[in-house]
Amino acid sequence: MQAKTNRVTLAITGASGAEYGLRLLQLLLAADKEVFVLVSKAARVVIGTETSLRLPAGTKATEQALREYVGHDKGTLVVCGLEQWTAPVASGSGAPAAMVVCPCSTATLSAIANGASSNLIERAADVALKERRQLIIVPREAPLSPIHLENMLKLARLGVTVMPAAPGFYHKPASVAEVIDFIVARILDQLGVEQALISRWGE
Repeated sequence: MQAKTNRVTLAITGASGAEYGLRLLQLLLAADKEVFVLVSKAARVVIGTETSLRLPAGTKATEQALREYVGHDKGTLVVCGLEQWTAPVASGSGAPAAMVVCPCSTATLSAIANGASSNLIERAADVALKERRQLIIVPREAPLSPIHLENMLKLARLGVTVMPAAPGFYHKPASVAEVIDFIVARILDQLGVEQALISRWGE
């Protein structure tokens, strides 16, 4: 497990697997963390397709919708617009100590690996890299092309934790929710956030 952090940037992008990001958000807030949430345009479409959540326009309305979806009022939730360049996550002087991109589309993977900063998600990841802060990406794609693999290798060599959404089954999940929790539990472990979602190997 990594050192604990109380402030996290969570980017949800347009790969399939929106529930991974939403469940992670729920548990980070339950752990009383301050979470800066960035949602790509494609992610809004995927969230609407894969879940019952329909995100409205506007950051405050999105905050309210996410609050209702996670079902509690713990933690601090701040939704930032994709062009909100004054947000804390856009600068090394104000960005959280950790960032998670979950799920991470291959387009976002490519942008991060090549230093693009065309929106706030890419800029926040660029900040995490240049400031040597913890960055976790959760790619969800299959099969993977050589381009995808090269981008992951490039980021791994820079110290990024690459955690594909490839759940294990040794805990014998009985539901889709338990499959999701397997990946979310591993992310929380990396962030140093206590979790009891799954038993550890050998327990």
